Amino acid sequence: MSQRTERRGIHVDQSDLLCKKGCGYYGNAAWQGLCSKCWREEYQRVRQKQIQDDWALAEKLQREEEAAYASSHGAQTQSHPQSSAPQPHPGHASMGPFSKFEEKKTNEKTRKVTTVKKFFSPSSRTAPKKETQEGKTPSPSISRHASFETDQVTKDFVDFLKNLQKPGREIHKQCRAFIVNMSSKKDLSADELSECVQDFYQNMADRLMSHFKGSSESVEQVMDQVEKYIMTRLYKSVFCPETTDDEKKDLATQKRIRALHWVTIQMLCVSMDEEIPEVSENVVKAITDVIEMDSKRVPRDKLRCITSCSKHIFSAIRITKNEPASADDFLPALIYIVLKANPPRLQSNIQYITRFCNPSRLMTGEDGYYFTNLCCAAAFIEKLDAQSLNLSPEEFERYMSGQASPRFNSSEVDWSQTGPAPPVTNPVLAQLNHNLELLSGLSSRQETLMEAAQSLQADLLSWPEGVQREVNNILEKYPLEILPREVSAIDANNMDNDNLPPPLTPQVFAG
Repeated sequence: MSQRTERRGIHVDQSDLLCKKGCGYYGNAAWQGLCSKCWREEYQRVRQKQIQDDWALAEKLQREEEAAYASSHGAQTQSHPQSSAPQPHPGHASMGPFSKFEEKKTNEKTRKVTTVKKFFSPSSRTAPKKETQEGKTPSPSISRHASFETDQVTKDFVDFLKNLQKPGREIHKQCRAFIVNMSSKKDLSADELSECVQDFYQNMADRLMSHFKGSSESVEQVMDQVEKYIMTRLYKSVFCPETTDDEKKDLATQKRIRALHWVTIQMLCVSMDEEIPEVSENVVKAITDVIEMDSKRVPRDKLRCITSCSKHIFSAIRITKNEPASADDFLPALIYIVLKANPPRLQSNIQYITRFCNPSRLMTGEDGYYFTNLCCAAAFIEKLDAQSLNLSPEEFERYMSGQASPRFNSSEVDWSQTGPAPPVTNPVLAQLNHNLELLSGLSSRQETLMEAAQSLQADLLSWPEGVQREVNNILEKYPLEILPREVSAIDANNMDNDNLPPPLTPQVFAG
């Protein structure tokens, strides 16, 4: 089978990653293949059309109500010709219900349209004292669960804005006001919350661009700090909101990845050799990075985890092939890493980045490229089928149901005829088998040790009895007899002199 045929289910043309409208920016599956700029334009167009349709429907209902009232009023006039009481205008009775309907639609329209622009209007600077005091008081729902991380981010944000002096104070004021305003919009949908945040980013960026006189680098630095401050404070209320089905999608994705645990690196045509220590180390780091993404609060920090994961994948491919990795090699490897990692809340994290990240970071640059590939990997896993892995439908179903495994498929190989099992190429499985062998050896050694310990225990219990038995035998054979002994007292007065030794006789030697 040719290499091209093997890649038919995984290869994605790089043009497929770009916006469908041909603007040159990276698209996103969550935005129907559009970039953030084109998606916002399309969203605004659809919403404006919806508002116009609502008004047209309201006018139609008003005309029908007026016509019905006019016909009813004409019938009443004919049945009571002598009534001289003044009759109301045909349109007056209908104006009451319609005025309420019109007021309701106006309020709904006003609620949907973001009010971020008023934060930058001169009237906000001269707000009444009561409103200013409310702006300084944080929302109870935000301050109640303030964590150490939130406090540290707030401190860092204030320290950063001190270098900007007067503009820094204004930025801090607008950010605090926006957070308080967002905390009161719990009834908005996730798309409406996203629109509010994106509008705030856009207005803040435009204001900073005029202040820094076109210095995009300075604007980007400030916007990074603004995003970090705002999204850390709003994280608990906007991440995986209850108005969405993000949690349901997370559970479905995790279940899907667990069901695909049997997919091998060869099926995905991944150009990585995990037997090489450096490659295995990069694979472990990539898995760690994609899992760590869920612990971050700021969209930019989540993107950094994705970027770090992708760079480790490229390093692993480069070490394996001894040449620079291509984009065609990257996507299958990323799919393999996601399958091995099974990242927690993958769909929620993708949606969170899509909704609340600075759009310029998703449209261009390496962060946008890697994030787009991650979205493609998640979509590929959801739609993965037998053809994508070059398997027959029957094999795919057996693997999915757990009836067979591609690593140990007895229906294809007769191990009794082929001799010993082939070596495992996966270093993780090889290490697992090695550990199992060690455990088996330790188990047999432990059994031998336990038998020796039990024998020693029996010997220790029987040893005192044996010693006591031997001592008794010796005592019986050689009984101990103690005879009385007389002690001679030399200095006693009643001693018999005959019993004393003779005295010493002097000896004279001739000189």
